Amino acid sequence: MKHILSALLALVMTLTLAACGGGQTPATSHAAESGTGNTTAPSGKTGSDGADAPSGRKALVVYFSRTGEQYTVGVIEKGNTAIVAETIAEKTGADLWEVLPADDHYPMTYSALTDVAKREQSEKARPAYKGTAPDLSGYDTVFIGAPVWWGDWPMIMYTFFEQNRNALAGKTLIPFSTHEGSGLSGFDKKLGSAIPGAAVGKGLAVRGNDAQNNRGAARDSVNAWLDGLGF
Repeated sequence: MKHILSALLALVMTLTLAACGGGQTPATSHAAESGTGNTTAPSGKTGSDGADAPSGRKALVVYFSRTGEQYTVGVIEKGNTAIVAETIAEKTGADLWEVLPADDHYPMTYSALTDVAKREQSEKARPAYKGTAPDLSGYDTVFIGAPVWWGDWPMIMYTFFEQNRNALAGKTLIPFSTHEGSGLSGFDKKLGSAIPGAAVGKGLAVRGNDAQNNRGAARDSVNAWLDGLGF
């Protein structure tokens, strides 16, 4: 009888240990995750603590930015929009990809730059950008930002929209701008018209002067906006 009880006890202990071990799923290492484009942080992460992005969303930040002489700011070595884009990526864990002109003919002085921007807008120019856009299939959310040029997106951004329209359709696109008084300037509506198959989220406008000279306030504004979006 003792032998039977001992055997039954051993069987129960074996089944209990197997259940405890078999019910666990190995943790996924974020260090093994990779995105496409120019990556500065693993995608699928958000916040300074590296917590998962909401619903496992993977995000990309696409932006166009300029250095040189800027209105009310002076000569800058890092673009206003680049600063905002990096702040978004830091908060969300998104990948970064900068739209760079294939032929960088844009002047470094403010007055001359506005003339070129106005001419491109009137001609509905589509300046080429360097390289190939990232593979967008792995992203659910794409933040897209640029400085406001004559109340609109810079024309090079329409090149990006049109060349990647099919890949962007069905995604959540969230615009952001840098400006000195023109706000978001209809970036959201214009983005929705350019990519009719996408869902356009609430945009953000940041003054370039704040991005350069009051970065704490600019960061707070970006973080509050992202919190409201669920990031």
